[in-house]
Amino acid sequence: MAKDSFLVGLIGSGIGPSLSPALHEREADRQGLRYLYRLIDIDVLGVEAHAVGDLVRAARDLGFDGLNITHPCKQLVIDHLDALDPRAEALGAVNTVVFADGRATGHNTDVTGFAASFARGLPDAPLERVVQLGAGGAGAAVAHATLTLGAGRVTVVDALPERAADLAASLNRHFGVGRADAATPDRLAALIGGADGGGVGGTVDGLVHATPTGMAAHPGLPLPAELLHPGLWVAEVVYRPLETELLRTARATGCATLDGGGMAVFQAADAFRLFTGREPDTTRMLADIAQLAGALPAPK
Repeated sequence: MAKDSFLVGLIGSGIGPSLSPALHEREADRQGLRYLYRLIDIDVLGVEAHAVGDLVRAARDLGFDGLNITHPCKQLVIDHLDALDPRAEALGAVNTVVFADGRATGHNTDVTGFAASFARGLPDAPLERVVQLGAGGAGAAVAHATLTLGAGRVTVVDALPERAADLAASLNRHFGVGRADAATPDRLAALIGGADGGGVGGTVDGLVHATPTGMAAHPGLPLPAELLHPGLWVAEVVYRPLETELLRTARATGCATLDGGGMAVFQAADAFRLFTGREPDTTRMLADIAQLAGALPAPK
């Protein structure tokens, strides 16, 4: 008889506003499952990120079926797992842990989530040259996804030059020499090229934004508005709000855009599938996130 009751959770810092519990539980309710999604906030517990190993062991002992993992624990959790799927191993980050047969296996659904969202929302976008802002945990995942989608070259820009350089080096090891490079924020104008679209070494096709700028707690633009131009597509990772100042400005400029809601949904759907073995309805989940983020009335 198929299992119909699941206990899962999310480990991270400051995760009170997360929409993951609602996304998972709503889809489970529609499938007739008993599904409880718990937040395990290290700030509320008063523990450091390095306690993630203890929290994973406790969850396994308490009968959890799996966990989602978010900042700042995606890399730290790896040493406390029994196995990694190839994608998580290549990325060096885990956002989903599945408990089965006495083993804890790490996965990364951020990569597949962004790739699925991009393929759905910007299916015809050119990908020869892409600039990405942000080289943190989310940045690493979306850079891998962008190259997996067929990008010719990704230039990673981060306020911490060594972090951008480390990510570019990792991408080149995985995808081949010359597929990625790193740059500092003061080179953005030269890279993107402003209104004429003429960046150094040729036109940049698109911009991926993978920093917290644009979230409610971090308002504003991650780059000068005058660098945006109609020949550029813009993909956002932030999903609260769904329309960030970057997306609003990019649309007004004439850019094709992709909000962060799709990545949030598709990574959650992939995790739901890993936890339950059931196929989620991503169309319903996309309606869920639009409603949860305040953009639409509740789906029926």
